Amino acid sequence: MFSRFILLPIFTIFCILPSLSYAQKQKTETDSANASDILFSLEKADESQQPASGTLFTASAELGLLYLTGNTRSADIKTGLDLRFERGLWRSFFVFDLLVKKTEKESEINTNEIRKDFETTDQKWSISSQTNYTLDAIKQNYIYGSIFYEENRFSSFDSQASMSAGWGRRWFESKEASFDADVGPGFKRDVTQVTTEEIAAGMTSKTQDTLILQAQALYIRKINEHIEFKQLFVVKHAIEQGQNSIYKAESSITSKLIDSLQLKLNFVIDYNSKVDADKENLNTETSAVLIYSF
Repeated sequence: MFSRFILLPIFTIFCILPSLSYAQKQKTETDSANASDILFSLEKADESQQPASGTLFTASAELGLLYLTGNTRSADIKTGLDLRFERGLWRSFFVFDLLVKKTEKESEINTNEIRKDFETTDQKWSISSQTNYTLDAIKQNYIYGSIFYEENRFSSFDSQASMSAGWGRRWFESKEASFDADVGPGFKRDVTQVTTEEIAAGMTSKTQDTLILQAQALYIRKINEHIEFKQLFVVKHAIEQGQNSIYKAESSITSKLIDSLQLKLNFVIDYNSKVDADKENLNTETSAVLIYSF
């Protein structure tokens, strides 16, 4: 059974394993420079700035706010945390995202009085983690293990979780662009939402487990020294007929404002093949956030 409480320990294990492997194999910094990672930026760190131990750790936080007043009052917040770890032939990442939206709603107290309150109209959070181990530094083949968990209050699912392991490769790389892709089998669990009427009738949420085939592809293009474009595709196709499959596409443009501050424009398309009758299969999200690296 998936649980949000086991995800952070799993990520910790992913980070510890690279350290153990490094102590045994004593790989050089050249190995580190050649390791491929499907979700890493094209821009590689300067070897002269890396620690003598060959370990590279980066972190960044993002924040976006929107508050409207006037005829419509609403408040939106989007925030997240991105942690990256690299040592030898190992690379790991951990990403946390949170989105909350509140909109003013009117409710009638009596015939002469109307009350206005802020009501949550959108709320979701997710965490994802992946670790890659490079098999061939020249051809840049690697094996990976990944986990994902999401709770979306206003979707057909109380929670969605998945895990996968498989093989990947950096198919193309130049100074301006790169293309990575990986594929492997996995397992997915969807826990359905329960309406107020169903709770009153004594019904509980349903758990849907299924095997999946997961495929990911990432294209990165450096437009210039300050602007970078990324295009990510993720497919979690259910093996069993009639089960929910997930398809996701994410496009982003990141512009450097100063050394540690960036502006990111992001567009996400999220598709679930099987949802409740009153829910949409396709959901989109457009955001603009500031990213601070530390």
